[in-house]
Amino acid sequence: MPDRSGQGLHVAIIMDGNGRWATRRGLPRVVGHRAGLGAARRIVERADEIGIRCLTLYAFSSDNWRRPASEVAGIFWLLRAFLRMETVRLRERGARLKAIGRRDRLPAATLRAIEMAENATVGGRGLHLRVAIDYSSRDAIARAANGLLLRNPPLSPDLLLPTMSQALTAEDGDVDLLIRTGGEMRLSDFLLWESAYAELVFTERMWPEFAAGDLDSALEEFARRERRFGGATSKVEMVP
Repeated sequence: MPDRSGQGLHVAIIMDGNGRWATRRGLPRVVGHRAGLGAARRIVERADEIGIRCLTLYAFSSDNWRRPASEVAGIFWLLRAFLRMETVRLRERGARLKAIGRRDRLPAATLRAIEMAENATVGGRGLHLRVAIDYSSRDAIARAANGLLLRNPPLSPDLLLPTMSQALTAEDGDVDLLIRTGGEMRLSDFLLWESAYAELVFTERMWPEFAAGDLDSALEEFARRERRFGGATSKVEMVP
């Protein structure tokens, strides 16, 4: 039976399909986002159970500011609710939470909720849960590159790539498995640098319906793949 253990992996998830899930049921889109919180809780719990080292959830992209103001306000209200509810659970599990993305444009109440959750879980040594809020991978890469360009003296070409990688991945490392729900097959400006050699799994399942078993299935698919990182296959090929 394929291995469904996530031991030591960095798993990233684009949590897509909340709005469409609600619309298909004749419900307001914000109801889908609320249902998505339940899925997030299920997956965080399962990730902790099976030993995933780092779980990065794409909660709000920089492009999502283009959505109607009422939907954006609802998303941030739900994010604050999620942070309040999950902080105690994360501390009990020994998990640590960190938000990635820009903070200068966030509502003050959301920023306070993020900082409180981060401070309350800073000592966690188990699952590292990262929540991407107002996040753009292109923006993160540009900011990291700008910081390196301003160094005096400048970095040598040999040091530029590893230093850039360290600035973007820190202790979390590259993504091993990236999952996108909702049926779309694109990365949508999410962890582009970190996912250079990630295995990608796309599912038609809408995020509110995504369950622990779906995460297990994605891990089984991951275990079946051979990761070569640009090298040759380890399998012996018979030449006729």
